[in-house]
Amino acid sequence: QVLSGSTSPPRAREPEEREEAQGAMASPSPARNPTEVQMSQLVLPCHTNHRGELSTGQLLKWMDTAACLSAERHAGCPCVTASMDDIYFEHTISVGQVVNIKAKVNRAFNSSMEVGIQVSYEDLCSGKHCSICKAYATFVAQGPMGSKVRLEPLTPQTEEEKIEYSIAAERRRMRLVHKDTLKDLLTSSSQETERETRDGSGAVPAERTRVESVELVLPPHANHQGNTFGGQIMAWMENVATIAASRLCHAHPTLRAIEMFHFRGPSQVGDRLVLKAIVNNAFKNSMEVGVCAEAYGQEMSISRRHINSAFMTFVVLDQEGHPRTLPMVAPEPGDGERRYREASARKKIRLDRKYVVSCKQTEVPLSVPWDQSNKVYLSYNNVSALKMLVAKANWALAREKEKVRMYTLEEDKFLSFRIEMSVCIPASRAFSLLSNLRRRHEWDSHYVSAELVQKVDDDDMIYHVVSQKLRNENKPQDFVILASRRKPCSKGDPYVVAFRSVTLPTHPARAEFTRGETLCSGFCIWPESEEMSKVGALPVFPQPMGEAPPSPVPLLTLSCALQVAYYNQAMPGYLNYVTTNVAGLSSDICSTFEACEKFLLKNKEDLISRLQDF
Repeated sequence: QVLSGSTSPPRAREPEEREEAQGAMASPSPARNPTEVQMSQLVLPCHTNHRGELSTGQLLKWMDTAACLSAERHAGCPCVTASMDDIYFEHTISVGQVVNIKAKVNRAFNSSMEVGIQVSYEDLCSGKHCSICKAYATFVAQGPMGSKVRLEPLTPQTEEEKIEYSIAAERRRMRLVHKDTLKDLLTSSSQETERETRDGSGAVPAERTRVESVELVLPPHANHQGNTFGGQIMAWMENVATIAASRLCHAHPTLRAIEMFHFRGPSQVGDRLVLKAIVNNAFKNSMEVGVCAEAYGQEMSISRRHINSAFMTFVVLDQEGHPRTLPMVAPEPGDGERRYREASARKKIRLDRKYVVSCKQTEVPLSVPWDQSNKVYLSYNNVSALKMLVAKANWALAREKEKVRMYTLEEDKFLSFRIEMSVCIPASRAFSLLSNLRRRHEWDSHYVSAELVQKVDDDDMIYHVVSQKLRNENKPQDFVILASRRKPCSKGDPYVVAFRSVTLPTHPARAEFTRGETLCSGFCIWPESEEMSKVGALPVFPQPMGEAPPSPVPLLTLSCALQVAYYNQAMPGYLNYVTTNVAGLSSDICSTFEACEKFLLKNKEDLISRLQDF
């Protein structure tokens, strides 16, 4: 094992020692992130399965160890695994190859932090490198007696780190509503799950795949605090899940994906861990295995504690490496039927996510189907795409007209632009005004109307927008747009309003319009300064007899200078309009955002006026 990133600070070396070390090994390049940890492991026969491939459980242990070391470098104290997001394994690793793992903290919240993990393999003979998977783990810092530790914020330096830092808040939001997403899908779908049309006469009863095993937690399985390593628990869970999958297919399955691990509580040295697994559902070429871990102490009278649950997707590969057709599963009544339906729901969510991610600018249509069951991921994709565009470097100033500045970003075949201006208005007020597309026509002459089609929740709305005809167009354009808005997660974050096109069965393309699409656009609002100013006093209401009236309460409002930036990844139909403005042949864009500034200031004054009237 080669590992960089030890949690113990190195002692000072004598000059002779430094010279000897430099002569023995070239100095590594400095890590871009002070929390970065790199681990390299040579895959030995003891790490592999019967096919000579690296055991996924062993890989999970290495990943968790590297991520924990990274988390502890930032926290400066012991950390425990709270969860690990979905993992998709792209390749297998063979004996003699090297596993390279890189882990670094993407963002620290109050007492938890997200650690990004990248895994690749290296063939020492051919020199070939290949990506295996990418994962995100959440760790919690622990003080004495298990108390929570407040973490110092992390300052990203590179463009990549800024992107990960920004999107980490959106991934955290997804984790918090992970369960609700599945519940919403099951509630909205029929109670009767549609079964496959294959011949079910040979269906295998799910009960036959049930596995139960017990493990005793020993000191080598735990950290210096005596808590079981999260990676060790994951490895044990993968082992029983593999056995359950094998009992269905009577072959040696390959793990393809793991649904989110979520640790509900710790276990300690001396605990007995009971691991249970069963095949929940089998599709044509894949199966889902549910597995859980429960802990109890030496006294059996103590009730078992639920430690963890996970869902693992397996396939069985033939000699050519293609997935084989699997037997069907006959679920048990009651909980078995529930697990069967939930497995189908999770598969649908996975497929929807892949479709969202696979949509590229070169593909038509770019709009993804709106689906209530996958609303969380569609919203996440919408916001994260805008945040990634915001974090890009190399924006070039193209035009400046009074208070409005226009920047462009050229990447390969794509052109993005940013419009920037400063306005004296509270950031929360600007956020409310700019996120309401029904008021867009008041300052943007390109908008004719915007109808609110569906209020998904307080942060996501779907609008049907009608715009003016572009140059050389015979008909006006219309859009179906998902608007996702986010308040700052912590100090220094902007208010975000993200837009992207979606398709709705209730609003198909119509002959009188040219259906337009937007892949990534929206606003970011950064407060620059805040000053309190008096604008009046709240009225004094009548008081009960005998009581002295209170003094008038001064009414304070924020007079703020903020920066508003609008971003747009220009689509083919919009490029001519953008380049005309960039070249200086038109000033439409600058004029539009000058009107936007006036709109914001007018509505700020209206707000103050209404408060004074009150």
